[in-house]
Amino acid sequence: MYLIKTPAFIQSLFPNFTWRLPQHERTLFLTFDDGPIPEVTEWVLDQLAAYQAKATFFCVGENVKKNPTIFDRIKQEGHAVGNHTFHHKNGWQTDKIEYFHDVRKCAELVESDLFRPPYGKLTPKQAQFLQRHYKVVMWDILTGDFDTNTDPSTCYQRIIKKSKPGSILVFHDSIKAQPILCQVLPKVLQYYANLGYRFEALTPLTLASRSKQAIAV
Repeated sequence: MYLIKTPAFIQSLFPNFTWRLPQHERTLFLTFDDGPIPEVTEWVLDQLAAYQAKATFFCVGENVKKNPTIFDRIKQEGHAVGNHTFHHKNGWQTDKIEYFHDVRKCAELVESDLFRPPYGKLTPKQAQFLQRHYKVVMWDILTGDFDTNTDPSTCYQRIIKKSKPGSILVFHDSIKAQPILCQVLPKVLQYYANLGYRFEALTPLTLASRSKQAIAV
């Protein structure tokens, strides 16, 4: 069970996390978790390039170490990168010191001020520590591309029904998500491009410039 749209009351419980960006212009922030993965991440980059779209990749350090060329391509093509721990750790199931070491190990490769916890799970102490060193980026739209029990059409309809200007969407450039991702991402890019939307990367500057604006959820 997972929520496609993160409720406002959950967002309000963690005001220091970024859930979406206040936005009057037609802009979406596409994010991709768990890569870089051969073929999958490369395919995603090709799709983004076709629409001159920029995105943010929250990378697993272990995958960066295995696939440095793909990681370099992400950055060379103007996308943002973020820390997603080295071993894709679940914060609720990991001792805080072990978790911090895993984050730092990933940081040695990724070198980013952005952090997203795998599964969106952090303990209060983990969150308190990480907020002092990173901008914790969550989401307001979880696409569900990882859900093998859903179908691409349902996934797509959820996205276009729930997304709005300033939404942060989570996709996954992973083997598990690939079957749905490959059918849904091109449609999402085309749909919103036809509506005049831009797709922007999340950067510390972007986040800082909008952090003082009230978010109307």
